[in-house]
Amino acid sequence: MSKRDYYEVLGLEKNASKEEIKKAYRKLARKYHPDVNKEPDAADKFKEAKEAYETLSNEQKRAQYDQFGHAGMNSQGFGGFGGGQDFGGFGDIFDMFFGGGGGRRRDPNAPQQGADLQYTMILDFEEAIFGKETDILIPKDEECATCHGSGAKPGTNSKNCSHCNGSGQLNTEQNTPFGRVVNRRVCHHCNGTGKIIPEKCTTCGGEGTVKKNKKIHINIPAGIDDGQQIRVAGKGEPGKNGGPAGDLYVVIQVRRHEFFTREGDNIFCELPLTFTQAALGDEVEVPTVHGKVKLKIPAGTQTGKTFRLKGKGSPNVRGYGNGDQHIKVRIITPTKLTDRQKELLREFNEIAGNDRTEEQEDSIFQKFKRAFKGD
Repeated sequence: MSKRDYYEVLGLEKNASKEEIKKAYRKLARKYHPDVNKEPDAADKFKEAKEAYETLSNEQKRAQYDQFGHAGMNSQGFGGFGGGQDFGGFGDIFDMFFGGGGGRRRDPNAPQQGADLQYTMILDFEEAIFGKETDILIPKDEECATCHGSGAKPGTNSKNCSHCNGSGQLNTEQNTPFGRVVNRRVCHHCNGTGKIIPEKCTTCGGEGTVKKNKKIHINIPAGIDDGQQIRVAGKGEPGKNGGPAGDLYVVIQVRRHEFFTREGDNIFCELPLTFTQAALGDEVEVPTVHGKVKLKIPAGTQTGKTFRLKGKGSPNVRGYGNGDQHIKVRIITPTKLTDRQKELLREFNEIAGNDRTEEQEDSIFQKFKRAFKGD
């Protein structure tokens, strides 16, 4: 069964603000929370709304979804809902929606999702057009193999902090004219973890993680454009206390091409023609990213005339066909003529009654030749 559009799930337009997204989710959460709604499909609807909210409330994930839809979102990246009816974390949701008001503190030893990572990948023009598969090395924290993430020396264990009794917080009471006030702050002895490690792991120094270069396989979809990004679920920093890993976002930068330019799925270029070709007409071969094609030039073609080669542009990154290639004609005036050529042009000018003009345009010819050769 295909997933519904996330904006449809929340009943929003695609330009919805963060506040509108949050408000819509709260409304659905109150309605379908399994502890409130006992209808058979309430849990599924709650999960659907939560998944939509987690994506659209995150700027990076929302941009990824807007660009690629569900096809670009790895289902493993929506942590919090594995197989079966796992509704962990509902207490926190009740705190948010039903007046918890901060009265319930978060367990310092509860699972926490790891941080997201970002990697910039530079592609050649053609690589972005046709896509590619490649491996990249990402410096990231990995679970320490010696202590398996506990931070304690093998054979030893962590202990509850004696200062906060394992709560991760220190409470101080103060009498005021308004009554007794309890102030809570993070325990500085255990840094809020509630645990003390008497003997730290010598490999990671008690951190539970070590920095390593991790090889990650990346699949670049055909048609990706400059500034777009790819989300690789679960390839960010590892989670804490058994929590899920964060995500890796690969931001794409595309090198400029000497001959082609791109706008969306359409590709543009200039075609240099001689005066004779433009005046008399011709059939020429034109380079495209898909190979050479023949183009018929009608007699009397003027500078600035644009021809369209349907389907010869970039593939749409979401699989909606190909764009077009637009070819703009540029008439090139020769600058080095033989005496005989000059004589014929003067004769033509006298017959035509037009003034003679010259323009230096060797560079566009050179670009055209290089594009043709694939240099």
